[in-house]
Amino acid sequence: MLKLSPFLLAIGYALAMYLFSSWRTRRELDARSTELADPRLKKLTDHFADAVGVPAIKVHIYEIEPVNGLAAPDGRIFITRGFFDKYRAGEVSAEEMASVVAHELGHVALGHTRKRMIDFSGTNAIRMALATVFNRFLPGLGVVIANALTSLLASKLSRDDEYEADAYASALLVKAGIGTAPQKTLFRKLNALTGVAGGMPAWMMSHPSTDDRIRAIEENEARWKLRPEA
Repeated sequence: MLKLSPFLLAIGYALAMYLFSSWRTRRELDARSTELADPRLKKLTDHFADAVGVPAIKVHIYEIEPVNGLAAPDGRIFITRGFFDKYRAGEVSAEEMASVVAHELGHVALGHTRKRMIDFSGTNAIRMALATVFNRFLPGLGVVIANALTSLLASKLSRDDEYEADAYASALLVKAGIGTAPQKTLFRKLNALTGVAGGMPAWMMSHPSTDDRIRAIEENEARWKLRPEA
């Protein structure tokens, strides 16, 4: 029983972290967001609503500067103020912004938002358990090895989720009559919009590279027998 104690502690830690992270995320978003009221974007999200058979799709502005979109564990969709300002400045089109909403809807529909919260808590718990085990055999190095292994695992899981959400967004954009062109043109802009210059190996990043994401979209288009778009 004593041999299992690090893993039992890890399970309890993971559960506590999940509950706390969910509560903290909901509280932060509630305090720093307002519902989006932009006529052009609403018209496009209404097309999404028609495509999936729901009355409406609400989008919220999250009042932070980094350029990003996110889906909350409770299913709400958020665009950051920094991203919305890029749209208002004409650096991002309404259709490109709609592709972000479609991507985040993919995370919700595919269960990624809750899974990521669980993965985050579970990864921290696994890190703690592995560090305890490895430190018995490699004192001083156990934490380093545990951190490296769990970081690789988390990055791989996150990249898989991104590909799945991209595919969902592509299908929704096509069904809504918008097409995948805005999705691809936005990806080509993202590094400049976010200020990311690259340099980190794709396998260490939580998101796939731009070229890989566009390639995956085009492979889906070929499989779905859609006419390629610029």
